[in-house]
Amino acid sequence: MKGYTIDKIRNVALVGHGGSGKTTLLEAALFATGVINRIGRVEDGNTVSDNDKMEIDKGYSISASVVPVEYNKVKINFIDTPGYFDFIGEVNSALRASEAAVILVDASSGIQVGTEKAWNSCKEYNLPTFVFISKTDKENVDVDQVIADVQAKFGSTVVPLSEPIQGEVREALNEAVAESDEALLEKYFNGETFTDEEFNLGLLKGIASRSIVPLMVGCAMDGKGIKEFMDILIKYAPDPSMHSDYIGVDGKGEETSRKCDPSGPASAFVFKTIADPFVGKISVMKVISGKITTGMELYNARMEKPEKMGSIFFLRGKTQGEAPFAVAGDILAASKLQHTQTGDTLCDKANYISYPRVAFPEPSLYMAVEPKAKGDEEKINNGLHKLMEEDPSFCVVRNAETHQTLIGGQGEIQIGIITAKLRDRYGVQVELVDQKIPYRETIKGKSDVQGKHKKQSGGAGQYGDVHIRFSPSTEVFEFAEELFGGSVPKNYVPAVEKGLRESLDKGPLAGFPVVNVKAVLYDGSYHDVDSNEMAFKIAATLAFKKGIAEAKPILLEPVMHVKILVPDEYMGDVMGDMNKRRGKILGMEPQTGGGQLVVAEAPQAEMFKYAITLRSMTQARGSFTMAFERYEEVPAHLAEKIIADAKKDEE
Repeated sequence: MKGYTIDKIRNVALVGHGGSGKTTLLEAALFATGVINRIGRVEDGNTVSDNDKMEIDKGYSISASVVPVEYNKVKINFIDTPGYFDFIGEVNSALRASEAAVILVDASSGIQVGTEKAWNSCKEYNLPTFVFISKTDKENVDVDQVIADVQAKFGSTVVPLSEPIQGEVREALNEAVAESDEALLEKYFNGETFTDEEFNLGLLKGIASRSIVPLMVGCAMDGKGIKEFMDILIKYAPDPSMHSDYIGVDGKGEETSRKCDPSGPASAFVFKTIADPFVGKISVMKVISGKITTGMELYNARMEKPEKMGSIFFLRGKTQGEAPFAVAGDILAASKLQHTQTGDTLCDKANYISYPRVAFPEPSLYMAVEPKAKGDEEKINNGLHKLMEEDPSFCVVRNAETHQTLIGGQGEIQIGIITAKLRDRYGVQVELVDQKIPYRETIKGKSDVQGKHKKQSGGAGQYGDVHIRFSPSTEVFEFAEELFGGSVPKNYVPAVEKGLRESLDKGPLAGFPVVNVKAVLYDGSYHDVDSNEMAFKIAATLAFKKGIAEAKPILLEPVMHVKILVPDEYMGDVMGDMNKRRGKILGMEPQTGGGQLVVAEAPQAEMFKYAITLRSMTQARGSFTMAFERYEEVPAHLAEKIIADAKKDEE
């Protein structure tokens, strides 16, 4: 594949609901341009963009795939994105590398949740947007009704477009074109006719500003409308030079910008990493400025280390095409870069710039992974960290308190794919289990106890005796001494405190850490020969166990602060469900553009799989964030079961 100049490149993300025809549209474009001799089917696992073994097995896209289509001396770098919401990180990466997006709508299904999400993402990234209604060959399809539904949902900016533009289509577009430019608007109101040049320029401006969203109709399987679709993209999708200046920071951390210009100093943004089992790591990047050639040395802005561009190539799915060079605006791949990860900037060291990293959503579902075979922990950790290079949208957390390894992602599908890749690529099988809750223990009452350690054997014995008062405290742990008359020598007091502090790790109720306790050492006794620090430390631990048990011990649970974005029609379901989770609604805030932000608090124990429930309740239209707020007492009937379960685990 040859290198192209910036005006002959288009970077276009294909987005939309799962199964809306993104991958098949690409197959049709490749077939129409003679790259393949038959259109592959997602169901058969023989498409160009869904080439990963996992994608073939599952029958849907899991990661974004770059597939260039060369047509009429222009290269359209299509980026096929997954439709499942668990892989929104892949969509965000693709949109960062594109100057335009095409939203696919299945004519037989109409507007779906994924259509709305794709529209909102394009709006968020301020990307010129096109709509393509696909699968028009299906039975009982009313294309006119689908067009009307799309316009009703997304507004009058959506305008049907066909090439060449004439007759009714041109008439319908005239008003939208006029609104893209003041001079054209004046001409329109004066009843004057636009010249072809004025019309095309106004249309380009309107599409670039998103005041015009062209809508096209076609069918991938029979090739209907495919070449026309590409003609429209070549003519009206912005080329990379039309993108606003790219904002970054310089070597001093101050804001700077760079034009997408082949004559500028070299810089590129890595938006995707592929872990290829044969080639190794492949870094996929958008060249922002300058020209990148084989053997060139660039500087990794994050790592502050040089990277040599040894082998560079163009990707078409998994196929690699030779790339002698790539200019600003093009998408390039490089293998075996030592330090580079997704989100990194590579630049000319003398012209340092670092672009913002890809925005990934916070994980909404955490599951613990446990090895099926003993001794596989290291293999699991190594595999997970390699997979994170490929998909930075999930995270791995080691909980030091519960000793669990947690995977955080967007949902069950993403976490399931991660564990399947662990099995297939790294030969390690894991089980997914709920994460353990970090309960705490504390006291509601007071106690006054004696802890006495006395051991006599041949030679020197051990003797330590302490009297300690325990009471609730606002601090995690408070220690004081009120000794008089030398009942416990001062040099043993630190040993008493140490014994108490070490005892905090495991409470008497269920073995959870103890918090919010005050201990006052006020009396005791010692032996001139047999007393030592160890004896007083042991005496303190005995006093602790006895004292906490006698001071009305209770179990505490973590309570989370939850913010839920909900469309109005699901408010009743969401609030009712929150009450079932022992949650409290703190307030509601109406949102611009519709919907409510529900602010609530709920115990962590009730929220582990909330991501799955909320998605089901709101047809995936709801979203939430959650953060730790404080600890609160567990209701007695629940505490009994938790304590009983904890004691069973210890047996």
